[in-house]
Amino acid sequence: MLLLVADENFNNDILRGLSRRDPSLDIVRIQDVGLTRATDPEVLEWAAQHNRILLTHDRNTVTKFAYQRVVEGKRMPGVIEVNNSVPMNIAIEDILLLAVLSKDKELEGQIIYLPLR
Repeated sequence: MLLLVADENFNNDILRGLSRRDPSLDIVRIQDVGLTRATDPEVLEWAAQHNRILLTHDRNTVTKFAYQRVVEGKRMPGVIEVNNSVPMNIAIEDILLLAVLSKDKELEGQIIYLPLR
């Protein structure tokens, strides 16, 4: 199962839904690890150091910095970008599908855009 980290502005209702659906899911919030107001590059660096896939709604800047890390040859475990228009139940299902069925490092260097359908 993948290790996840949610960025500061990620929808907490989705996080609660994920925890209810699968209590064994290993997910932390950026603000819970002392990175409140951290820059996107700092968040991505922390995620890389802790081998966690970043959950975000930020298609503009997070994805830009994530691709920049890949181009620079820096480790980037992966980003799951959840469009704000995705219904919560679909977001939860898609994230669980990826978290449970993906192998370790399978999303390395990738940005996955949800919904998957």
